[in-house]
Amino acid sequence: MKKPVVLAALFATTLLATPALANDFPSAISVSGEAMISAAPDLAQIDAGVASDAKSAKEASDANNAAMGKVLLALKGAGVAEKDYQTSRLSLQPQYATNRSGGASPVVGFRASNRVTVKIRDVTKVAGIIDTLVNAGANDIGNISFEVTQASKLLDDAREQAVADARRKAEIYAKATGVTLGAPLSVSEGGGPVPLFKARMAPAPMAAATAAVAPGEETLSVTVNVSWAIKPKEQ
Repeated sequence: MKKPVVLAALFATTLLATPALANDFPSAISVSGEAMISAAPDLAQIDAGVASDAKSAKEASDANNAAMGKVLLALKGAGVAEKDYQTSRLSLQPQYATNRSGGASPVVGFRASNRVTVKIRDVTKVAGIIDTLVNAGANDIGNISFEVTQASKLLDDAREQAVADARRKAEIYAKATGVTLGAPLSVSEGGGPVPLFKARMAPAPMAAATAAVAPGEETLSVTVNVSWAIKPKEQ
C-alpha cells in the first residue's frame, strides 16, 4: 500500500529537476543557409606554343625565336595588349636516335619550344584568337580556361542571400517549436565560398576559328552557419 506514495514522490522530484536540466542547454536555433549565383565568364586564358626542330641547338633556338616572334606580332595585330600575353615556358632539349642495342643513343638533333599564356578579356573573341595563333605558326595550342573576374562582388551578393535563407529556415523551426527568434548569436561561413566550375578547362581546337567555343557559366556557392537566440512567444 506504500508503493503509490513512493512513486508519487519520485515523480515530483523529476518535475523539480526538469528546469535545472533545461538550463544546461543553450536557448538557440542553429541552421545553415545556402545560396548559388551563376554568371557568364568575362575572361578566357589560352596556352599556346611553338616547337622547332633542327640539327644544332643554335639552329633550333634561332628558328624557335623567329617563329614565336611571328606569333607575338600576330597577337598584337589582333588587338591583344602586351600585358595580356606572357612567356610561360622555354625549353631546349636534345633529340636521341632510336637505339635497340641497349647502348648510349646518339644525339641527332635538338628541339626548342616556347610557350605563351594569353588572356582574352572579351570571350567572344576566343575562337578568333585561336585562329590567329594557328595561322601565325603556333603548333601546340593548350587548354582554355574561363573565369569570372568580378567573383568577389557576386560572392557578397550570395552571402546576403545565404543569410536570408538561414533566417527563413530558422523561422520555420521557431514556429514549429512555439518560440520566436531573437538576435543572431553567431555567423560563420562554412568551408569558404566555392566556385563550382572555377577555371573550367576545355580542349582548344587546332582548326580554324569556325569551331565553336562555348564559355558557359560559372556557378558560385556559399554556405553560412547562423545561430539565433530564442525566446517564448508572447501570449
